[in-house]
Amino acid sequence: MLMDRQNTFSNDQAITATAISTNVIDLGPLGGLPTANLIRDIGAGAPLYLHILVTTALDSAGEAATTTVTLESDSTANLATSATVHWTSGSIAEAVVGVAGYWIAKGVPLPSGAYERYLGVRYTIGTENMTSGNVTAWISNNRFDDRTYRGGFSTGVS
Repeated sequence: MLMDRQNTFSNDQAITATAISTNVIDLGPLGGLPTANLIRDIGAGAPLYLHILVTTALDSAGEAATTTVTLESDSTANLATSATVHWTSGSIAEAVVGVAGYWIAKGVPLPSGAYERYLGVRYTIGTENMTSGNVTAWISNNRFDDRTYRGGFSTGVS
């Protein structure tokens, strides 16, 4: 799978408290023609997929922290005006996300809908702050498939 820097929200971003992804994607202004689209529906047509991977175990002092990740769009780049939530992971216990290699989202199709101009990921940490942990998040046009097959077979293609 290829990762595009322009479509990466977080690249090994440290998550210790509630935060916005280090990169927020600007989907561009809407057209000004009377017949122009009035919404951005980036989930229509060719599908896009959300990937969020814990790259360094998330840990807190009391081992009671929770993590909720949302994909949001807003009219402002800081996602602070009236963000629209398009996808949520739900609350995940530290015992689950406290493992490097845990997939919070593994090729989740982006839902269709009315997206605002700026698209980003919000990491909400609950109960207590994390003391360490990193996350990488991106969108791509490839769903993630990690199925393994028994070796020793030929596809007939050389």
